[in-house]
Amino acid sequence: MSNPTSEALSASEQEAHGKSGMGSLRRYAYGKIEDLLNSGQLRPGQLVSQRELVEATGATLGSVREAIPRFEAEGLLVTVPKKGLMVPSLDVAFVREAYQLRRMIELSALREAARRIPREQIEEWRVWHEAKEIAVQESAGGIARSLIDQVQRYDWAMHAEIVAALGNRLVDNVYRVTAIKIRMAVQSRLQVTGDNAARILKEHRAILDPLAEGHVEAATRALERHIDNSMTIALGGTVT
Repeated sequence: MSNPTSEALSASEQEAHGKSGMGSLRRYAYGKIEDLLNSGQLRPGQLVSQRELVEATGATLGSVREAIPRFEAEGLLVTVPKKGLMVPSLDVAFVREAYQLRRMIELSALREAARRIPREQIEEWRVWHEAKEIAVQESAGGIARSLIDQVQRYDWAMHAEIVAALGNRLVDNVYRVTAIKIRMAVQSRLQVTGDNAARILKEHRAILDPLAEGHVEAATRALERHIDNSMTIALGGTVT
């Protein structure tokens, strides 16, 4: 398995990581492998060796080996004797249950986010979405891959930061792992594309606009619609 977009650690980076101990190297390897799962470069049912993960991530073999037990404990990778590692397959029932969990966590978190996240931060999110909506409209069907990637990453980060407002690291981790598994299960349907970027940005704005004004109930209803739309698409339906 090759990953031409991954960046290998330079000698100086390896030295810097080494100075702070194997923990930093392990975290680096974990983050890079997590990116492969999130982006669909590692797919359900796929077998991959530790050496292939080293090639794809630019991490050291030792750090990859140290990161693997955590992925196994989280149900994100499974060791297959004499074959390597396998990305587990996840069924429709899991997707439904995962979205139920996501709904419970995010709706609870949004109320805390309204209290704890500075209004300036929420306004910054809102303005960013407004600017990207204009950029998408001006693209006239030829949206650059870089813009799509920006929207995708911002989407994941913003939702995670809302959940982090609960101040509960256990919930943070459960939410993070569940989100990865949802993306693994239905990656091709949930990815931001040139066709759906405008809808996603609009749905986010419907959450952020009232949240910026302190209208939590309106923001909550918009978040519910956003999650429901995402689940509908994940299960193969369409959203108008």
